[in-house]
Amino acid sequence: MLDLIISRIPGLNSGDRVILCEKFNVESEFTGLATTEIEEICAAERINASKRRRNKNKTNNWSMDELVALAGKDAASMKSRGIRWTSIVEKTYPPLLREIYDPPAVLFYRGILPAPETFFVAVVGTRKPCPAAARWAYTAARELSQAGVVVVSGMALGIDAMAHRGCVDAASTGGFYGGYGGADSGANTQSTAAPTAAVLGSSVDEVYPASNRALARRIIETGGVLLSEYPYGTAPEKWHFPARNRIISGLCRCTVVVEAGEKSGALITAGFAIEQNRDLYIAGGANAFGAGAQQLAGEGAKMVYNSGDILAELAS
Repeated sequence: MLDLIISRIPGLNSGDRVILCEKFNVESEFTGLATTEIEEICAAERINASKRRRNKNKTNNWSMDELVALAGKDAASMKSRGIRWTSIVEKTYPPLLREIYDPPAVLFYRGILPAPETFFVAVVGTRKPCPAAARWAYTAARELSQAGVVVVSGMALGIDAMAHRGCVDAASTGGFYGGYGGADSGANTQSTAAPTAAVLGSSVDEVYPASNRALARRIIETGGVLLSEYPYGTAPEKWHFPARNRIISGLCRCTVVVEAGEKSGALITAGFAIEQNRDLYIAGGANAFGAGAQQLAGEGAKMVYNSGDILAELAS
């Protein structure tokens, strides 16, 4: 339960939480510390502090006893709702996500975490897509799922939802793939399609928007997973969503921007992908969908025209 306690400390950024998770593995050693001691540990061991997001909040408006009690309530509530968690020090934590400069210390999830060796591809875009872009997202995601690739998106309306729907439809009907491992991966075997992963800007018990709650249930029913860095009972806040986007790209080998306007949140995800040294692609027809995607193309992002192009890039 130590990681739940750390996740509940107010005023810390994700880097500070990672420091505490990595330094302590015995709950009693941590809960015996004073607030000022925790602050001093984070300050002393913070690496590249100037590059980390800074918090103006102080951490001293809480008591350890209150946090321990809250973590206990969290654990009981999550158990009753099928919610689990993994921390950055555990083997179940997604390996690519661990590599980014600002990983979440704790990931909460409902459903099944895909195996660490699975290929992840992010498919993101505007909440108000044109019909052609919506079809592109649905079809590409469905075909990637049938090829054994886990498609990651953000559960938003529009492109995100279409990508998730393509995957759950593939998983509902099954698919034929050998598990994606490149050109020399061996003979194909009969299996079901890969599930999808949705990263939320709220806790996994607070699915937002409400209109996507039925889709969230389908994701879980077809073997997929809902993921979040936010503790149980956390409502969606507008500043959660840009932070969520670093997790979407951080989980994945590559990010595909299907359609984006000039101020689309998908451009934030694209920026994180570049920062994380991940491949970035844009969906193409005759042209990229949307002014933002066209801007990315002008800056050198490669255009992919279908799921086959994405699979070929993964194999190269």
